[in-house]
Amino acid sequence: MSERAPDLPSEPAAARSGGHWVLVALAPACVVALGVLRTLVAPSPAGHGTHTQLGLPPCLSMEWLGVPCPGCGVTTAVTLAAHGRLLEAFRNQPLGLVLAALLAVYPLWALWQLVRGRDLAERARGIDARLWVPGTIVVILGAWIYKLATGFPG
Repeated sequence: MSERAPDLPSEPAAARSGGHWVLVALAPACVVALGVLRTLVAPSPAGHGTHTQLGLPPCLSMEWLGVPCPGCGVTTAVTLAAHGRLLEAFRNQPLGLVLAALLAVYPLWALWQLVRGRDLAERARGIDARLWVPGTIVVILGAWIYKLATGFPG
C-alpha cells in the first residue's frame, strides 16, 4: 500500500487573491473578539443588552415593541461562551453559541487551509450557498422562536 503524498502549496503566496488575505486577517480577529468579550465585557443578567457595553445602541425592537429581534441575546450568549459558560449561552440564545463556536473554529480551519497551501477565498467560494443560506435562515428563525418561547427576557 503506497502512502499518499502530502498536498503541497499549489501556488506561491504572492499569487493568492485579495479575498484570501482578508479571510486570513479574519482568523486572528476572531481570537481577539473572543478575548475582548472574555476580558472586557460582562454578560448581561437580563439575557440581552450586553452589546451596549460595546457602544452599540439598545435594541429598538425591545424598546419600541417589547419584543426581541432575531438577534436579541446573541452578544450575551457569545460572551457567556467566551467566559466558558456554554450551557448558559445555549439557554440564553442558541444562535449565540453557534456563532461563538464558529469564532473559535474558524481560525483553526484557516490555519489548516494555509498549512495545506490553499487559497481561503477559493475554498469559501466552494461552499454551496443553496444549502448554507436556507440553513442559516432556519437556524436564525429557530433560535428566535426558541427565545420567544422560553420567555424573553433572559
